[in-house]
Amino acid sequence: MNPTATTTPRSLNGVNVGQLVDTIAAIEKDPSLARFQFRAKHQWIDGTHARSSVKDFYGAGREDDSRSEAFEFDHDEPPIILGDNRGVNPVEYAMAALAGCVTTGFVINAAARGIKLDSVRVELEGELDLRGLLNLSDEVRIGYEQVRVRFYIESDVPDKDIEDLLHYTKNLSPVFDIFTNPVPVHVELAK
Repeated sequence: MNPTATTTPRSLNGVNVGQLVDTIAAIEKDPSLARFQFRAKHQWIDGTHARSSVKDFYGAGREDDSRSEAFEFDHDEPPIILGDNRGVNPVEYAMAALAGCVTTGFVINAAARGIKLDSVRVELEGELDLRGLLNLSDEVRIGYEQVRVRFYIESDVPDKDIEDLLHYTKNLSPVFDIFTNPVPVHVELAK
């Protein structure tokens, strides 16, 4: 079921469905509005401790000015990996980003289909072998070997509808795509 424009914005699962319909219509009319550039800054502090900040981005045809302050979050490692637990480690952040992205997409698409959700909870587990990171084996991947994502969803629609929606939305998640497809990453030394 595709959403249709309404004269009054309708909210479902905390999603403004009217705004969603208007956004889709605007992008269909002007595809350049779909182009976004996200940015992050990162500063090493000490040892394995560092801080990332995210504020500015370009989207919908202009620089965004909706954020008056940057979001900041610390990264560190647990003591067993030479850190002091002053923040979540980067591979844990990656899993959290995956959970956030697939959950957001699921909730928005549920609202667009008129599916009321009572609860959505996601648990992730990622397998990583440090021999890759430590360059102790060429046969071990450096990053996650696999990630398992488990959704716990409460809704009064049939499980088949929830499973169809989950399959549909995971395939539209930018972070799921980042995890499952190679992304060109260019690293350079700036002066």
